[in-house]
Amino acid sequence: MTEQHPSAPARPSSGRHPGGVEHVTEPHSDHFVVVGNHLAQHPELSLTAIGLAVHIQSLPARTPIGIKALAAKFPEGEIRIAAALRELEAHGYLARTKERLQSGRVVTRTISYNKPRLAVARAVAQPESRPAPAPVSEAPPAPDAAADLLCGLRAHDSRLLLSERDVRRLAPAVSAWLERGVTPTAVQRTLTNALPEDPILHPAGFLAHRLEALLPPPLPAPSHHASPVRPDPLQTCDGCDRAFRAPAPGRCRDCRTSLAAA
Repeated sequence: MTEQHPSAPARPSSGRHPGGVEHVTEPHSDHFVVVGNHLAQHPELSLTAIGLAVHIQSLPARTPIGIKALAAKFPEGEIRIAAALRELEAHGYLARTKERLQSGRVVTRTISYNKPRLAVARAVAQPESRPAPAPVSEAPPAPDAAADLLCGLRAHDSRLLLSERDVRRLAPAVSAWLERGVTPTAVQRTLTNALPEDPILHPAGFLAHRLEALLPPPLPAPSHHASPVRPDPLQTCDGCDRAFRAPAPGRCRDCRTSLAAA
């Protein structure tokens, strides 16, 4: 009997490469960031969100990571970057809060987690044991209004039936519409209007395309008209009794000029 070597790599009989990725791994001594497979292989995050999370975790503290700052560095644009940031928030890799400084200026405080917030909370509560990455079923739920809207689409057309995973993935894109002042009824009408007659084989992909391609621009900021400047009150000149406008009683310009010349 021929001796078997289970650890030896199998070679195809044709002599061709079997396909798939091969790794060339070199150790890093500086300028590197450690990323867990729970992020790099996350089953629900988009590639944009995963890449953005890795980039944010590699940045020094206090580096600006606003939407405009990131859009200036990458080609994805503000819409896709904003959606990716919301994905990271929904899955516990990012937290953004508004804070008002003593000067009255409002700033955004951003916290990046190299593990989902649920795993961080477990580590604090049970420091003796190392928690495993949070299961997909324990991920934070999708925003309520967006999730309800997506779940209700099947009532308009049974072809728009979505799984729970699809709802969680599409909810940040729906939230982007709601944040721009679009009512849930208008979002629903846009997603279900003029549906194709052919079968919709991938409803999640169909809806994702509509949500991205038809996203309306933000509402313009309300214009603040400056209050009209009120003229100075009428005063009576102490020198000639002529009426003139000035903030306080005194002499008119002609009398002041004559007095200065004298």
